Amino acid sequence: MSTDDESAPSTPSHGRRDRDRLRAEAEGTAAARPAKRGWLRETAIVVVSALVLSVIIKTFLVQAFFIPSGSMEDTLAVGDRVLVSKLAPGPLDVNRGDAVVFVDPGGWLDPVPDTRNAFQRGAEEFLTFVGLLPQNAGEHLIKRVIGLGGDTVECCDDDGRLVVNGVSIEEPYLKPGVTPSDREFSVTVPEGHLWLMGDNRSNSQDSRSHQGSSGGGAVPMSNVVGTAMLILWPVDHWTVLRNPGDTFAAVPDP
Repeated sequence: MSTDDESAPSTPSHGRRDRDRLRAEAEGTAAARPAKRGWLRETAIVVVSALVLSVIIKTFLVQAFFIPSGSMEDTLAVGDRVLVSKLAPGPLDVNRGDAVVFVDPGGWLDPVPDTRNAFQRGAEEFLTFVGLLPQNAGEHLIKRVIGLGGDTVECCDDDGRLVVNGVSIEEPYLKPGVTPSDREFSVTVPEGHLWLMGDNRSNSQDSRSHQGSSGGGAVPMSNVVGTAMLILWPVDHWTVLRNPGDTFAAVPDP
């Protein structure tokens, strides 16, 4: 008779070990399913919470914008991404010297054809809505506040400087080589409006260019999205955008 172990019949202990092993594997698989579902649920909660927080921040606090033109050079360059505080106007005031982003009041921007397909448009609009992409300035502009409601802004004094409420101002933010204005004007800004001009005056279609429109070139305060506070991108342009307070320090209220 052969004594080869391979031909030996299974013993009861072998059967119990096999059953115990199968039971342990089944219990491990069953335990893994709730753990995996729990991980997926926690990940979904984190993602949704982050998106909701991003939308709240973008809606009420700050929003990023893309600079498409050179009208604010050298302060802002084409392609810069700026962070805009939405606390002004609102809890904070808009002041002379602030760089503000505002919605086109009508006729300031030429229509630009949308060449994106439906998927690209939907994806970009969603990512912009949740704050993961900067707002394209397709219907927005950025200019500097020169006059508030009630102010009288004139060009120019004998030295070629702008005059606000009778006071000539020195403008350190102007692009080197440009004059404060290449056209003469004298306006009184309507209440609730702003007189806005680009820092690159020779390449800026600003309030001066729209004096024949409603508001006489001034922009309603209600169109202002917020004040630019920081250049986010590119890294070598990273700059805190401060109000040039000394420029308007001597300007009296109207």
